[in-house]
Amino acid sequence: MNHNVIAELKVIPLGTSSPGLSEYVKAVVAIVKKTPGIKYQVTPMATIIEGPLAKVLELAKQVHELPFQMGAQRVLTSLSIDDRRDKPITMESKVKAVS
Repeated sequence: MNHNVIAELKVIPLGTSSPGLSEYVKAVVAIVKKTPGIKYQVTPMATIIEGPLAKVLELAKQVHELPFQMGAQRVLTSLSIDDRRDKPITMESKVKAVS
């Protein structure tokens, strides 16, 4: 069965010339936007993504490398995955379950 996972993704570049990170966040979101099969929601502290596990993991790898390409000297990436296999889940169904 091909199923989707929900993941919280945070990419934090360190060793940058400025305390502001919006240029890095914009670049990461641009990659997320153009990834087929991925649904996403940007939040103030992380990006929530939904899609097949293999695509989510590949996307995490791509966005982890991006800050290095932009000049960061160190990158902390946090990925938290909700992989439920007893029934389908979506970002909306998780929110609706607690509303």
